[in-house]
Amino acid sequence: MAKDSRPDETGKPGSERMIGTGGGDEDLERRRLRLEATLAERRPASRDGKDAQNPSSKNSFGNAIKLSSEFVAAIVVGVGIGWVLDYWAGTKPWGLIVFLFLGFAAGVLNVMRSAGMVAEHGSQPPFGKDGSS
Repeated sequence: MAKDSRPDETGKPGSERMIGTGGGDEDLERRRLRLEATLAERRPASRDGKDAQNPSSKNSFGNAIKLSSEFVAAIVVGVGIGWVLDYWAGTKPWGLIVFLFLGFAAGVLNVMRSAGMVAEHGSQPPFGKDGSS
């Protein structure tokens, strides 16, 4: 029988385990239970028996799509308004340039509001957290 060159539980390569020896079922089951216990310690607490990582990844992907679409939509609206203004007023390309930058600024502000980094207008008390001065 050949020696196993893979590292054992202690991390040392070339352990004394023999490949193909009998009685490995108990050892395999013991290692499987130890692995399950280690993984259970490292995983975040699951909610209602469901996998805790799956809903969060779907929620994160949904938020990313929402934020990016808000940003792109603000820029598209700004470019559209600038193009129409240039067409009617004959001020090519200045309306398009100005409203492109305004659309960009509006998109950044919308993303920051949606992400919770900037409070919406009128949502906070004027002085302190409790409204006192």
